[in-house]
Amino acid sequence: MNQLSARLTALSPSETLAMSQKSQELKAQGIDVINLSVGEPDFNTPNHIKEAAKKAIEDNFSFYSPVPGYPALRKAIVEKLKRENGLEYDVNQIVCSNGAKQSVCNVLMCVVGAGDEVIIPAPYWVSYIEMVKLADGKSVIVEAGLDQDFKITPQQLEDAITPKTKVLILCSPSNPTGSVYTKEELAGLAKVLEKYPNVIVLADEIYEHINYIGKHESIAQFESIRDRVVIVNGVSKGYAMTGWRLGWIAAPQWIASACNKLQGQYTSGPCSITQKAAEAAYTGDQTCVAEMRAAFERRRNLVVKMAKEISGFKVNIPDGAFYVFPECDSYFGKKTQDGKTIENSADLAMYLLETGHVACVGGSAFGAPNCIRMSYATSDENLVEAFKRIKNALELLK
Repeated sequence: MNQLSARLTALSPSETLAMSQKSQELKAQGIDVINLSVGEPDFNTPNHIKEAAKKAIEDNFSFYSPVPGYPALRKAIVEKLKRENGLEYDVNQIVCSNGAKQSVCNVLMCVVGAGDEVIIPAPYWVSYIEMVKLADGKSVIVEAGLDQDFKITPQQLEDAITPKTKVLILCSPSNPTGSVYTKEELAGLAKVLEKYPNVIVLADEIYEHINYIGKHESIAQFESIRDRVVIVNGVSKGYAMTGWRLGWIAAPQWIASACNKLQGQYTSGPCSITQKAAEAAYTGDQTCVAEMRAAFERRRNLVVKMAKEISGFKVNIPDGAFYVFPECDSYFGKKTQDGKTIENSADLAMYLLETGHVACVGGSAFGAPNCIRMSYATSDENLVEAFKRIKNALELLK
């Protein structure tokens, strides 16, 4: 008899990927589905980055790279951190991986053990909870609702810390809410963390460049806790390189060395060609980043306006990333045309897919069951049509 491990049995599938797959299946049947479920820029990778990849192939960068990545790429990341963030790192403190997703998992697998607690503000990215499970840790969820712009307070953080707390995961700009912590808000959290020297901060900053309020602020800027902050970032979102798979950490040396050791045993270094492309992303012209950010901001304004026009939606104004995350619980308990009851946000997302042919993701996957996530990383035309369909479908509920 086939028996899966307890580790895998405890793991939940990704709801974002599941919804994206369902929308693809409907598309394959000839149905015109607008996909707002996936967190992926719709832009093509900028040409100068693609040219660097072509040159890497011509120059025969086709052999194994060092496990943490080529020194030239890690040097480019060090220079980026100094130039854009005012942070000083050594090349040996940078470890490149197959996407920021692997970078997050590497860190958790290296520092979290059985029974260790990981504080995760909710709403949260779907994979954090599952990665903590893989590391045999325990997730401690701290809820931050729409009334506080989906951001936790210093008091909430302090109340959640126990002698078993090992890690705080902080995502800013946030997936799924688009909320961005200000320097003052981060300073308040850092002040609490100063009292607890054993707590590591995993700062997921993958949406750094998609920020509509000016300079990105990293919690690593505070010297009092700097020696236990791990920055996670990558090229997927800011440079439209999701499929290239390149993420990285900037970490205290002991954590960087541990991640290097772990990665050396199960994936080794990331794709050699991708690394040369990522190097060009960080060292080349940054105009492309500004242009994509401007397009996302225009779409943000459009989507927030349309979402506010839908009766029953409560919407905040996201300051970063490319998601809107409205409260939608006013539709719970309503019935569809064929008599089915909308019990929760997952039901609502499925209804919008089947009736409105728009793919979204229910908020339960993100620890916010009263909300629904919609990505606006698609064209203005698609967004206008999608929200027209959403509005029409919701008006059919009784």
